[in-house]
Amino acid sequence: MKFKFFFFSLLILISSFCFATEKTTIRLGVLAFGTVNWELETLKNQHLLDNANFQLEIRPVANPQAGKIALQSGAVDMIVSDWVWVSRLRSTGSDFTFYPYSTTSGALVVPKNSPIKSLADLKNTKLGIAGGELDKNWLLLQALSKQNQTDLISSIEKTYGAPPLLNQQIRRNRVDAIITYWHYAAKLEAAGYRRIISGNDIMHQLGIKEELPTLGYVFSQHWANNNKSIINEFFSITKKAKDQLCQSDKIWQQIIPLTKVKDNATQAILRDRYCQGRIKQWGKTEQQAATKIYTFLRQLSNNKLTGNSETLQPGTFWTMD
Repeated sequence: MKFKFFFFSLLILISSFCFATEKTTIRLGVLAFGTVNWELETLKNQHLLDNANFQLEIRPVANPQAGKIALQSGAVDMIVSDWVWVSRLRSTGSDFTFYPYSTTSGALVVPKNSPIKSLADLKNTKLGIAGGELDKNWLLLQALSKQNQTDLISSIEKTYGAPPLLNQQIRRNRVDAIITYWHYAAKLEAAGYRRIISGNDIMHQLGIKEELPTLGYVFSQHWANNNKSIINEFFSITKKAKDQLCQSDKIWQQIIPLTKVKDNATQAILRDRYCQGRIKQWGKTEQQAATKIYTFLRQLSNNKLTGNSETLQPGTFWTMD
């Protein structure tokens, strides 16, 4: 009888211990070539997850669209995407929400000896545009042109293409300038190309003084409400990883193979641009500024980018509290 009681008590103790140590899993969908991998590698190298109250499960996705499908189907809990897409989904009844990851934006780049010195010089040139006609930097560039009352856009010969292809096009002098994603622009800058204006510069000239996120973590608000402490801990730990990458040369050296870049000049400018994108401030002021940018994007895309909602949807942005 005593043995049965002891055995039963032992089972209860083991069960309680297993239950107490079971951690919530965050399934993160990640592009194989994305900069998020730099932070994930740092989390591993610096053992930042060893004492975390959650487990991180990395699920590779082939491209941004595949990541969105994985999130919407429930195959992953979180991806990195943009807040305009989140607002568009919320306007159709979805409950996805966004927390900022980076403010680093694309840039308009020209060859070193190009006669193009300003936006006005783009008139009657060939321009390569990454991301297609709905690229946000391209749309905001059009907004800036209209604000400056310059007949610029109609005179440009536009070529849409993937960033690697556009880098080849400008190197072969088939286009006069390109507006492309930040890491592709950085690689050209390291090779001597000139940056005329960045996406952030465009926003500033449009009257937006705040630094707005270009990308962020996207996840279900219902899921986040049920795992609030875990989500907040995840954001705090990933911020620590990013800070370490920017503050420690030794830690940065460990992730250089992930950049697929060998020369020091390109590595340096990639790190500089990446670190410039760290989120320094995120609150009501920045979120209100995002509503102004949303209006520009809605009008210039004819609702194609934003959907039919006239305003940025409530709940688009997640706040840590």
